Amino acid sequence: MQQLNVTKRVWDRILAVKSGDGCMCCGDWTDGEAQALAVYGTLAHKDPEPLVFAQIGQSLDGRIATETGDAQDVSGSGGLAHLHRMRAVADVVVVGVKTALHDDPQLTVRLAEGASPARVVIDPDGRLPDTARLLQDTSSRRIIIQSVDTKRPAGVEVITLPRKSWIAPKEIVAALKDAGFRRILIEGGGITIAQFLEEGLLHRLHVAVAPLLIGSGPQGLRTGPVGTLAMARRPQMRVYDLGTDILFDCALAPSRVEVKHHAAHI
Repeated sequence: MQQLNVTKRVWDRILAVKSGDGCMCCGDWTDGEAQALAVYGTLAHKDPEPLVFAQIGQSLDGRIATETGDAQDVSGSGGLAHLHRMRAVADVVVVGVKTALHDDPQLTVRLAEGASPARVVIDPDGRLPDTARLLQDTSSRRIIIQSVDTKRPAGVEVITLPRKSWIAPKEIVAALKDAGFRRILIEGGGITIAQFLEEGLLHRLHVAVAPLLIGSGPQGLRTGPVGTLAMARRPQMRVYDLGTDILFDCALAPSRVEVKHHAAHI
Protein backbone atom coordinates (compact mmCIF):
# COMPACT_ATOMS: atom_id res chain seq x y z
CA MET A 1 0.00 0.00 0.00
CA GLN A 2 1.27 3.43 -0.90
CA GLN A 3 1.14 6.57 1.23
CA LEU A 4 -0.14 9.84 -0.24
CA ASN A 5 1.83 12.88 0.86
CA VAL A 6 -0.08 15.96 -0.25
CA THR A 7 2.44 18.66 0.56
CA LYS A 8 1.91 22.30 -0.34
CA ARG A 9 4.36 22.17 -3.22
CA VAL A 10 2.76 19.12 -4.81
CA TRP A 11 -0.74 20.56 -4.34
CA ASP A 12 0.41 23.84 -5.90
CA ARG A 13 1.60 21.80 -8.89
CA ILE A 14 -1.74 19.97 -9.12
CA LEU A 15 -3.64 23.27 -9.13
CA ALA A 16 -1.24 24.54 -11.78
CA VAL A 17 -2.01 21.46 -13.88
CA LYS A 18 -5.71 22.27 -13.53
CA SER A 19 -5.19 25.88 -14.66
CA GLY A 20 -3.01 24.77 -17.59
CA ASP A 21 0.13 26.35 -16.14
CA GLY A 22 1.85 23.17 -14.93
CA CYS A 23 2.81 19.65 -15.96
CA MET A 24 3.03 16.24 -14.31
CA CYS A 25 6.22 15.14 -16.03
CA CYS A 26 8.96 16.99 -14.16
CA GLY A 27 9.99 17.80 -10.60
CA ASP A 28 11.97 16.20 -7.78
CA TRP A 29 9.29 14.50 -5.69
CA THR A 30 9.34 12.14 -2.75
CA ASP A 31 7.56 8.82 -3.26
CA GLY A 32 4.49 10.05 -1.38
CA GLU A 33 4.38 13.30 -3.35
CA ALA A 34 4.72 11.43 -6.65
CA GLN A 35 1.79 9.22 -5.68
CA ALA A 36 -0.32 12.28 -4.80
CA LEU A 37 0.55 13.84 -8.15
CA ALA A 38 -0.48 10.63 -9.92
CA VAL A 39 -3.83 10.41 -8.10
CA TYR A 40 -4.95 14.04 -8.32
CA GLY A 41 -2.93 15.36 -11.25
CA THR A 42 -4.48 12.84 -13.62
CA LEU A 43 -7.93 14.14 -12.69
CA ALA A 44 -6.87 17.80 -12.83
CA HIS A 45 -5.55 17.60 -16.39
CA LYS A 46 -8.00 18.96 -18.97
CA ASP A 47 -8.80 16.89 -22.04
CA PRO A 48 -11.02 17.92 -24.96
CA GLU A 49 -13.50 15.23 -23.92
CA PRO A 50 -15.02 15.10 -20.42
CA LEU A 51 -13.28 13.10 -17.72
CA VAL A 52 -15.94 11.65 -15.42
CA PHE A 53 -14.88 10.43 -11.99
CA ALA A 54 -16.73 9.43 -8.84
CA GLN A 55 -16.01 9.31 -5.12
CA ILE A 56 -17.79 7.38 -2.39
CA GLY A 57 -16.92 6.95 1.28
CA GLN A 58 -18.10 3.84 3.11
CA SER A 59 -17.54 1.53 6.07
CA LEU A 60 -15.72 -1.81 6.05
CA ASP A 61 -19.06 -3.54 5.54
CA GLY A 62 -20.01 -1.35 2.60
CA ARG A 63 -22.44 1.02 4.35
CA ILE A 64 -22.65 4.77 3.81
CA ALA A 65 -24.97 5.54 6.76
CA THR A 66 -26.89 3.93 9.61
CA GLU A 67 -30.49 2.74 9.30
CA THR A 68 -31.59 6.11 10.74
CA GLY A 69 -29.63 7.95 8.03
CA ASP A 70 -26.69 9.14 10.15
CA ALA A 71 -23.75 9.55 7.75
CA GLN A 72 -21.93 12.28 9.67
CA ASP A 73 -18.77 10.35 10.61
CA VAL A 74 -18.53 7.53 8.07
CA SER A 75 -15.33 9.02 6.59
CA GLY A 76 -12.40 9.96 8.80
CA SER A 77 -10.49 13.22 8.50
CA GLY A 78 -8.24 11.77 5.79
CA GLY A 79 -11.22 10.62 3.74
CA LEU A 80 -12.94 13.99 4.06
CA ALA A 81 -9.78 15.84 3.02
CA HIS A 82 -9.53 13.56 -0.01
CA LEU A 83 -13.14 14.34 -0.97
CA HIS A 84 -12.47 18.07 -0.82
CA ARG A 85 -9.35 17.66 -2.97
CA MET A 86 -11.50 15.82 -5.51
CA ARG A 87 -13.88 18.79 -5.53
CA ALA A 88 -10.96 21.19 -5.92
CA VAL A 89 -9.68 19.48 -9.09
CA ALA A 90 -13.18 19.20 -10.61
CA ASP A 91 -14.96 21.77 -12.75
CA VAL A 92 -18.34 20.57 -11.53
CA VAL A 93 -19.68 18.31 -8.78
CA VAL A 94 -22.90 16.35 -9.36
CA VAL A 95 -25.30 14.83 -6.83
CA GLY A 96 -28.72 13.24 -7.09
CA VAL A 97 -31.73 14.92 -5.55
CA LYS A 98 -32.08 12.30 -2.78
CA THR A 99 -28.59 13.16 -1.53
CA ALA A 100 -29.32 16.88 -1.79
CA LEU A 101 -32.56 16.52 0.16
CA HIS A 102 -31.23 14.20 2.85
CA ASP A 103 -27.77 15.66 3.49
CA ASP A 104 -28.35 19.29 2.43
CA PRO A 105 -24.66 19.51 1.42
CA GLN A 106 -22.74 22.67 0.57
CA LEU A 107 -20.52 20.95 -2.06
CA THR A 108 -17.83 23.59 -1.55
CA VAL A 109 -14.07 23.22 -1.03
CA ARG A 110 -13.21 23.87 2.60
CA LEU A 111 -10.55 21.29 3.57
CA ALA A 112 -8.17 21.97 0.67
CA GLU A 113 -6.84 24.94 -1.23
CA GLY A 114 -8.61 25.66 -4.50
CA ALA A 115 -11.79 27.03 -5.98
CA SER A 116 -15.15 25.38 -5.37
CA PRO A 117 -16.60 23.70 -8.47
CA ALA A 118 -19.95 24.41 -10.03
CA ARG A 119 -22.74 22.53 -8.24
CA VAL A 120 -25.27 20.35 -10.07
CA VAL A 121 -28.32 18.51 -8.76
CA ILE A 122 -30.08 15.87 -10.86
CA ASP A 123 -33.71 16.60 -9.93
CA PRO A 124 -36.07 15.09 -12.51
CA ASP A 125 -39.31 16.07 -10.72
CA GLY A 126 -38.19 19.48 -9.40
CA ARG A 127 -38.27 18.47 -5.72
CA LEU A 128 -35.24 20.43 -4.48
CA PRO A 129 -36.37 23.46 -2.44
CA ASP A 130 -34.91 26.87 -3.22
CA THR A 131 -33.67 27.00 0.38
CA ALA A 132 -31.12 24.19 -0.19
CA ARG A 133 -27.67 25.23 1.01
CA LEU A 134 -25.97 24.37 -2.26
CA LEU A 135 -28.19 26.97 -3.97
CA GLN A 136 -27.45 29.74 -1.45
CA ASP A 137 -23.70 30.13 -2.04
CA THR A 138 -23.26 32.24 -5.18
CA SER A 139 -19.48 31.83 -5.44
CA SER A 140 -19.82 29.28 -8.27
CA ARG A 141 -22.40 28.23 -10.83
CA ARG A 142 -25.51 26.43 -9.56
CA ILE A 143 -27.34 24.15 -11.96
CA ILE A 144 -30.46 22.02 -11.70
CA ILE A 145 -31.02 19.25 -14.25
CA GLN A 146 -34.74 18.51 -14.39
CA SER A 147 -37.50 17.19 -16.63
CA VAL A 148 -40.27 19.53 -15.48
CA ASP A 149 -40.96 23.23 -15.84
CA THR A 150 -40.14 24.19 -12.24
CA LYS A 151 -39.13 27.81 -11.76
CA ARG A 152 -35.81 28.44 -10.05
CA PRO A 153 -34.37 31.55 -8.33
CA ALA A 154 -32.44 34.12 -10.33
CA GLY A 155 -28.87 32.97 -10.89
CA VAL A 156 -29.70 29.26 -10.77
CA GLU A 157 -29.29 27.69 -14.20
CA VAL A 158 -31.76 25.06 -15.39
CA ILE A 159 -31.00 22.30 -17.88
CA THR A 160 -34.16 20.51 -18.99
CA LEU A 161 -33.71 16.93 -20.20
CA PRO A 162 -36.27 14.19 -20.94
CA ARG A 163 -36.60 11.21 -18.66
CA LYS A 164 -37.87 7.65 -18.74
CA SER A 165 -37.32 6.05 -15.36
CA TRP A 166 -34.33 8.36 -14.87
CA ILE A 167 -32.57 11.08 -16.86
CA ALA A 168 -30.03 9.30 -19.05
CA PRO A 169 -26.47 9.72 -17.72
CA LYS A 170 -25.14 10.13 -21.28
CA GLU A 171 -27.49 13.07 -21.78
CA ILE A 172 -26.28 14.60 -18.52
CA VAL A 173 -22.61 14.32 -19.50
CA ALA A 174 -23.33 15.76 -22.95
CA ALA A 175 -25.24 18.69 -21.41
CA LEU A 176 -22.44 19.41 -18.94
CA LYS A 177 -19.93 19.32 -21.78
CA ASP A 178 -22.05 21.83 -23.69
CA ALA A 179 -22.07 23.99 -20.55
CA GLY A 180 -18.26 24.12 -20.65
CA PHE A 181 -17.33 21.45 -18.10
CA ARG A 182 -14.65 18.83 -18.71
CA ARG A 183 -13.74 17.50 -15.24
CA ILE A 184 -16.96 16.05 -13.82
CA LEU A 185 -17.13 14.66 -10.26
CA ILE A 186 -20.11 12.42 -9.47
CA GLU A 187 -20.23 12.63 -5.68
CA GLY A 188 -23.39 10.85 -4.67
CA GLY A 189 -25.28 9.12 -3.67
CA GLY A 190 -24.51 5.50 -4.37
CA ILE A 191 -27.46 5.03 -6.73
CA THR A 192 -26.44 8.05 -8.82
CA ILE A 193 -22.83 6.87 -9.02
CA ALA A 194 -24.03 3.39 -10.00
CA GLN A 195 -26.12 4.84 -12.85
CA PHE A 196 -23.03 6.42 -14.42
CA LEU A 197 -20.98 3.29 -13.75
CA GLU A 198 -23.58 1.01 -15.36
CA GLU A 199 -23.61 3.21 -18.47
CA GLY A 200 -19.83 2.89 -18.82
CA LEU A 201 -19.26 6.61 -18.34
CA LEU A 202 -16.88 6.61 -15.35
CA HIS A 203 -13.18 6.88 -16.05
CA ARG A 204 -12.21 6.62 -12.36
CA LEU A 205 -13.97 5.40 -9.26
CA HIS A 206 -12.55 6.29 -5.85
CA VAL A 207 -13.81 4.22 -2.91
CA ALA A 208 -12.58 5.45 0.49
CA VAL A 209 -13.09 2.79 3.16
CA ALA A 210 -13.14 3.80 6.82
CA PRO A 211 -12.31 1.30 9.60
CA LEU A 212 -15.75 0.93 11.15
CA LEU A 213 -18.56 -1.62 11.03
CA ILE A 214 -22.09 -0.20 10.86
CA GLY A 215 -23.97 -3.50 10.59
CA SER A 216 -26.94 -2.28 8.57
CA GLY A 217 -28.05 0.75 6.61
CA PRO A 218 -27.85 1.90 2.99
CA GLN A 219 -25.17 0.32 0.83
CA GLY A 220 -22.60 2.27 -1.12
CA LEU A 221 -22.73 1.22 -4.77
CA ARG A 222 -25.84 -0.65 -5.91
CA THR A 223 -24.96 -1.97 -9.34
CA GLY A 224 -26.90 -4.59 -11.25
CA PRO A 225 -26.15 -8.23 -10.37
CA VAL A 226 -23.96 -10.53 -12.45
CA GLY A 227 -24.68 -14.18 -13.14
CA THR A 228 -21.14 -15.40 -12.46
CA LEU A 229 -17.98 -13.91 -11.02
CA ALA A 230 -16.42 -14.17 -14.47
CA MET A 231 -18.87 -11.45 -15.55
CA ALA A 232 -17.91 -9.07 -12.74
CA ARG A 233 -16.04 -5.84 -13.45
CA ARG A 234 -12.38 -6.05 -12.47
CA PRO A 235 -10.94 -2.56 -12.80
CA GLN A 236 -7.25 -1.82 -12.62
CA MET A 237 -6.67 -0.64 -9.08
CA ARG A 238 -4.15 1.01 -6.79
CA VAL A 239 -4.51 1.25 -3.03
CA TYR A 240 -3.44 4.26 -0.96
CA ASP A 241 -3.25 5.08 2.72
CA LEU A 242 -5.13 8.30 3.54
CA GLY A 243 -4.24 8.11 7.23
CA THR A 244 -7.73 7.45 8.62
CA ASP A 245 -9.15 5.72 5.54
CA ILE A 246 -7.96 3.44 2.75
CA LEU A 247 -8.46 4.61 -0.83
CA PHE A 248 -9.16 2.21 -3.68
CA ASP A 249 -8.41 4.10 -6.92
CA CYS A 250 -10.12 2.16 -9.70
CA ALA A 251 -9.35 2.85 -13.37
CA LEU A 252 -12.41 2.03 -15.46
CA ALA A 253 -11.65 3.81 -18.75
CA PRO A 254 -8.22 5.49 -18.60
CA SER A 255 -7.87 8.73 -20.52
CA ARG A 256 -5.06 9.38 -22.98
CA VAL A 257 -3.39 11.69 -20.46
CA GLU A 258 -3.36 9.04 -17.74
CA VAL A 259 -1.79 6.44 -20.04
CA LYS A 260 1.04 8.83 -20.93
CA HIS A 261 1.59 9.83 -17.30
CA HIS A 262 1.71 6.29 -15.93
CA ALA A 263 4.01 5.19 -18.72
CA ALA A 264 6.54 7.72 -17.45
CA HIS A 265 6.39 6.38 -13.89
CA ILE A 266 6.15 2.59 -14.29
